[in-house]
Amino acid sequence: MRKYDKIGGFRVHPGMYEVNGATAVNGAVNFTITSTQATYCELVIFRREAKEPYAILPFPKHYKIGHVFSMMVYDLDIETFEYAYRMDGPHDPAKGMIFDRTKYLLDPYAKAVVGQSRWGENTRNHDCYRARVVRHNFDWGTQERPDLSMEELIIYELHVRGFTKDASSGVEAKGTFAGLREKIPYLKELGINAVEMMPIFEFDECKGHKGPDGKELLDYWGYNTVCFFAPNTSYAKKAEYNREGRELKEAIQELHKNGIEVILDVVFNHTAEGNEHGPFFSFKGLDNNVYYMLTPEGYYYNFSGCGNTLNCNHPVVQEMIMNCLRYWTIEYRVDGFRFDLASILGRNEDGSPMSQPPLLKNLAFDPILGNVKLIAEAWDAGGMYQVGSFPSWNRWAEWNGKYRDDMRSFLKGDGGKLHAAALRMMGSPDLYDPATRGRDASVNFLNCHDGFTLYDMYAYNSKHNEANGWNNSDGDNNNLSWNCGFEGETDDAEIMKLRIRMMKNACTALLMSRGTPMFFAGDEFGNTQYGNNNGYCQDNRISWLDWEQKERYQNFYEFYRFMIHFRKRNPVIYANQKTSVIGLPPMSSHKANPWDPDLDASEQGLGVLYAGCLSDGTEDIVYVFLNTHWEALQMQLPVMTKGSWQLIVDTAHEESVLEDERIMLENGDYLLQPRSAIICKVVFSEEK
Repeated sequence: MRKYDKIGGFRVHPGMYEVNGATAVNGAVNFTITSTQATYCELVIFRREAKEPYAILPFPKHYKIGHVFSMMVYDLDIETFEYAYRMDGPHDPAKGMIFDRTKYLLDPYAKAVVGQSRWGENTRNHDCYRARVVRHNFDWGTQERPDLSMEELIIYELHVRGFTKDASSGVEAKGTFAGLREKIPYLKELGINAVEMMPIFEFDECKGHKGPDGKELLDYWGYNTVCFFAPNTSYAKKAEYNREGRELKEAIQELHKNGIEVILDVVFNHTAEGNEHGPFFSFKGLDNNVYYMLTPEGYYYNFSGCGNTLNCNHPVVQEMIMNCLRYWTIEYRVDGFRFDLASILGRNEDGSPMSQPPLLKNLAFDPILGNVKLIAEAWDAGGMYQVGSFPSWNRWAEWNGKYRDDMRSFLKGDGGKLHAAALRMMGSPDLYDPATRGRDASVNFLNCHDGFTLYDMYAYNSKHNEANGWNNSDGDNNNLSWNCGFEGETDDAEIMKLRIRMMKNACTALLMSRGTPMFFAGDEFGNTQYGNNNGYCQDNRISWLDWEQKERYQNFYEFYRFMIHFRKRNPVIYANQKTSVIGLPPMSSHKANPWDPDLDASEQGLGVLYAGCLSDGTEDIVYVFLNTHWEALQMQLPVMTKGSWQLIVDTAHEESVLEDERIMLENGDYLLQPRSAIICKVVFSEEK
């Protein structure tokens, strides 16, 4: 018969040391927590929403093995309590040890966090974060995951709240996981097959600052993580006390049923505890000098730009990150992760770059994560820029920042960008070896959450971030944008016509480039942030999608939707096929006169030809040509030994999609209007 100890009125015995966090088992809850330097630990139990604990259970010395405290506590009802820890140990700030026995500590492995189930309201009536115990019993059924390749993906970056919060979204559960689920038919119609959710781990949006009008601004984006294992409770329509993030799981399950993968934007470069002036609620009290990179004097390195830097390559921190990603993969069926400021994950404990970072390598080869997409934002705020050189083991993809910069510059008409633009559209072979990384390394984007929207890129020359409260000093100054002749909103019909054409050109370039395209939610119908290129604190119509824009710019939306589906129908665009029967290379770049190899000239007309033979024997030949100059350009299509060119798209036309008009370009000559793009496709006699 098992013998029990009695602590705080509860039956207890040593727990399961290899099971981190709080886990419900038959008739008991197992509590396990690690600290390499703590000399004392106690479990603190509260009744729901109570200010003071009703039970304090110190861990006996013999309940500690190595650096792990573990205790099984019987007769607890997980529906009725919340928990935290308190720890004691050395206090030597110069060495980074700042144990404080008076501080309540949030379990870093907590599966749910208490206190902010209503967005923007600090409903905690106490000063500490607390955790809840969660049972996972969600039925995923027999539905298979989409399991798409990187080259097949069309990634749609969205903010869960901002996607549906505005009344114009038309959903019932605005600003929630359930609201996102309501919009799945729209995503499917658009042609999206992967959504990338901006941070959904638990964060405290109330940790904001005051705007210029004195009103409180919230931490809207959510890049200051409180707990890595818990979904943000305020994104749930209904309060989920012990329901395992059910609404998020239901949304993921429904997305999968519709062939849409789910990628999470994860932030392992820093936490919400900030620097020495920031709050003290979890890692600082567990092992400050283990979880954070510290200077020799005990201060916080700040390679994240947010006050602290997670010490990712310490074995304890590395294990936590690995366990976290496995957890989201297993329990939430997540298909991929985009790592914010991922270069930090490759820094040593002293901040220096590592040539073979163990965390990145272990993530690349982890069996549980074997089919999961790993996407790096390959730079950090400390100046490390690794686009094209991020340690990958042919496993990691990258946000291609050089694609964004080179293509933005080329598209707005800057000279001398022809060669760079050709490389970017052809998969950036100068950055990614086509024989190894070329097929799935480059995530191409022109716009994302950070920076101008697509509409604003052609409506503003300069950022307008005054509402953020920093005197317009925040946000990037190098936007590579062009306002088409007027700053901001205008009723000038010619300027608006030009802006729409520029947006169509950008859409054409992105969807006709080799690599994985990604765009920001709302770009497909001209959503604006009114020139704010850093909306991290704007929980309002600056950041929320205005779905009325879809009606206003219906023609542009239909064009964007066409381009997505056209790319899908012509796989020769995104992946090498069998060798073309008529001997064309799989990819080639061109000027107004085809096959001219001199791309270093100052011309501003670029063509890219894709050719191959599909598995059914069909020859697939597609040509895109961009004229980014302010003058018209006479160009010649590459001569075909078989078939004829059909004009599919010309952005100079208001109704830019011309596919159904069956316009044949028999002699191969075409006059491109200023700042326009065309797409042509070879059709053979039996197709005419």
